Amino acid sequence: MIGRLACAVAPLLALLLAPLAAGTAGAEEVTRFPASEHERTVLTIRAAADADAMAPLIRDYQQLYPDVTVIYHEYVTADLFGEVAAACAAGRAARDYPADVVISSSVDHLIKLANDGCARAHRSFETARQPDWAAWRDEVFGFTTEPAVIAYRPDLVPPEDLPHSRVALVDLLRRKPEAYAGRIGSYDITLSGIGYLFAAYDARAAATYGRLVEAFGRADLRVRCCTGDLIADLEAGRIAIGYNLLGSYVYRAMRRGARIGLVVPRDYTLVLSRAVLVPVTARAVGDAFAFVDYLLSARGQKVSREEAFFFDRTGPLPAGVEGPPSLATAGILRPITVGPVLLAVQDRAKRARFLAEWRQSIGAEAPRGGPRREEP
Repeated sequence: MIGRLACAVAPLLALLLAPLAAGTAGAEEVTRFPASEHERTVLTIRAAADADAMAPLIRDYQQLYPDVTVIYHEYVTADLFGEVAAACAAGRAARDYPADVVISSSVDHLIKLANDGCARAHRSFETARQPDWAAWRDEVFGFTTEPAVIAYRPDLVPPEDLPHSRVALVDLLRRKPEAYAGRIGSYDITLSGIGYLFAAYDARAAATYGRLVEAFGRADLRVRCCTGDLIADLEAGRIAIGYNLLGSYVYRAMRRGARIGLVVPRDYTLVLSRAVLVPVTARAVGDAFAFVDYLLSARGQKVSREEAFFFDRTGPLPAGVEGPPSLATAGILRPITVGPVLLAVQDRAKRARFLAEWRQSIGAEAPRGGPRREEP
């Protein structure tokens, strides 16, 4: 039976910035990025994205708008969705719940908010440049390219064992069950919003999904709530292979010296595009639209690729990453579309059935109450 691990979502912020006390329920951390010139306005961002990943983008935005102070509230996905939805439904004034920009990795949440009339439409040169799968109704815009990857400990996985596809991973677990029993890790999809999204799209994308989950069950899959916990397990040698981990977080750990390798699967690669919207309750609307345009611009994408999220839709893979020449290699890219198809992910009955089948396949117990925690 698979044990659970409490989710620790407290990202380390290596910035010389003054943190504020988190005054809003649900916020993990609040950080102030002060204007470098006389403050003209304050832009409030509420986001389910690591502050240390967003900091280079915020600081570069402030190079263009040095009179804007940015207040960054960091959440887990469920808390962010709940607060923004409640504020929208109640028609709360900006002074009661300031939120000029909302960012989340659970794109289905933002689509639901937009569908419920909680987002402002924005049209600009930058929004018009986005591919169809990365934007919806001029209201929700994907601005990152974050593949789901296979991570591994190079000293625990011999080169001949390294799986470059899901079929290869299933075959490895069939050929060497003793070597990898209890050494494979992935998300607990009952706790992780990203994990559930990736699993749901895996089930749609490949006929191998059923065999893969069954193989995980036989291998005594180790499940965790969050990418950070899985990376920690890899670093400590508690697991040898991590499946479907968020590539941006794994690559950041590699850059910081973690003894981890990263494989972009060659059969197909799911790609999450972290998304942004401007809520109807926004106060600094013009500055919020300017921030959206910055994230989508060539300049913002360059900072994102080099300092924040590291992957590009069309360019080569980052140094040290194993896989095809790029995510644009013919046939492998499977973007999670920013659009109404994600509303199906919100269907409670379908979700319950999917989770029940997943638990049965891997031998996991159903949750026994307590708060749900999700990936930031």
